[in-house]
Amino acid sequence: MIQQTLIVLMKAAIIGGLFIVIGACNIADTDCEVTKVIISDKAAANFDYFNYKGQDNFYTNIPLPREDYFYNPILSGWYSDPSICTDGEYYFLVTSSFSYFPGVPLLYSKDMVNWRQAGHILDRKSQLDLDGQRVSEGIFAPAISYNSYNETYYMITTNIRKGNFFVKTRDPFGEWSDPVWLPEVKGIDPSFFFDNDGKAYIVFNDAPDGDVLYEGHRAIRIHEFDVAKEETIGESKMLVNGGVNIEEKPVWIEGPHLYKINGKYFLICAEGSTSVDHREVIFKGDSPMGKFKPWEDNPILTKRHLDPNRRMPVSSEGHADIIEDKNGKWWPVFWACRPIDGEFENLGRETFMMPFRWIDDGFPYMTQGNELIPMIVRKKGMERKDSITFGNFEMKDNFNSANLGYEWMTLRNPADELYSLTENLGFLSLEFSDVKTTERKTPAFVSRRIQHHKFECSTKLFFNPGNDNDAAGLLLFKDEAHQYFLSISKNGKKERVALEKISGEDTEVLAASLINSEDNPITFKIHSRGKLWDFYFFIGR
Repeated sequence: MIQQTLIVLMKAAIIGGLFIVIGACNIADTDCEVTKVIISDKAAANFDYFNYKGQDNFYTNIPLPREDYFYNPILSGWYSDPSICTDGEYYFLVTSSFSYFPGVPLLYSKDMVNWRQAGHILDRKSQLDLDGQRVSEGIFAPAISYNSYNETYYMITTNIRKGNFFVKTRDPFGEWSDPVWLPEVKGIDPSFFFDNDGKAYIVFNDAPDGDVLYEGHRAIRIHEFDVAKEETIGESKMLVNGGVNIEEKPVWIEGPHLYKINGKYFLICAEGSTSVDHREVIFKGDSPMGKFKPWEDNPILTKRHLDPNRRMPVSSEGHADIIEDKNGKWWPVFWACRPIDGEFENLGRETFMMPFRWIDDGFPYMTQGNELIPMIVRKKGMERKDSITFGNFEMKDNFNSANLGYEWMTLRNPADELYSLTENLGFLSLEFSDVKTTERKTPAFVSRRIQHHKFECSTKLFFNPGNDNDAAGLLLFKDEAHQYFLSISKNGKKERVALEKISGEDTEVLAASLINSEDNPITFKIHSRGKLWDFYFFIGR
């Protein structure tokens, strides 16, 4: 057995999350992502299994005290821009998917704590055109709603290169419609509001009336919507100009959601862009198209004033949606980040949940002053089951199914012609491709979220390279310009195991070894210790 350890330090931005990718490529002109490989009669990478195990200290050292408690975040790893709805029996939650395929993961629960994924809402090419888009583009801020008048579920969102659209269904566990485009709804982050009088509205981020007064000056607008004709009515109206206080020049008011609670209309929005100044604000009005007044103690959620060096910080929180549970209590879901040392962030924007609190003047809030987002929350009446969305869960995929599990995604397109689970039963077979992972195309890889700062993952690969340019292995993938590739390739009569740092068009070999596998499989393992990453390989069965 040959074994070697390689160590690198990871640092990344907080736009998306870090992905681990199983991939195969032609190293003459491409970089790769993490993949599994199987034995094949033709040149392919054949992956026997993939293991993932969370090892974060917080979950190990602080166990949940009772069955009706849960950990924040409720969806760990990159699950940004959460939106939630209910039909009275199930709760449904969606998050952004950017340029990954399929798009918009759909999760369901009966108690808002024990979540399972039902699939993806955008799972067909006819619904999801991502060609040429960067990883950070694609599908932004999906909003899910249930209209009790026609018993129909709606998901409305922005394809950042194409515009705003919605899809619908009577069965959220089944197939969703092709897109209905909304050319009159400009900007980003649309969401539906279905009033109890049967009328419907769309609120969204767009340009303000009149002149743009400063960089980042945006507005929240509203359009009435004809449900039967599936089109907007009349002209849009500006509800919020700039933010809570236009004199302070607030930037990027976005992510609006409208609700009717106890006869009053509440509008909640994110403000301050998506870094450490991100916050959630609230307004109240007497009608959807009327005047909305901000709460005098806004924001209802922020940590921008706290010491960034505080212990276990949760930062950049905002972009909330709220839901009333079966006991009449209101719960916001929102995204936030968990940086290491205030700057190292590989998990991206994660989904958190905590209860609303109400004050005498009728406004709800999440935190005030120096209050922190709770990392452990109690939800009375809930019985926690084994979770695969929070805590130190472990997952193993033996690739025994005819279809990939819902946790796996490709880039921009389905990539059906590049991988197979049926060509070699019990393996994920990946064809080689000349497409680089630094290009805005569809490379030969399948990927899944990294969901813990500390974790371990491994895969066993049977490799039959066609020539010296073929390579396959595991890829740590942030975006087109930030990647680490642990791979095996052919080198004459031997094989070469290498760890490469891929920075756009530049590739740096951090470590490499020539080996002789003698037709034995190779096992790759990555161990994250938070800021340090260990890369292992060994040869043998």
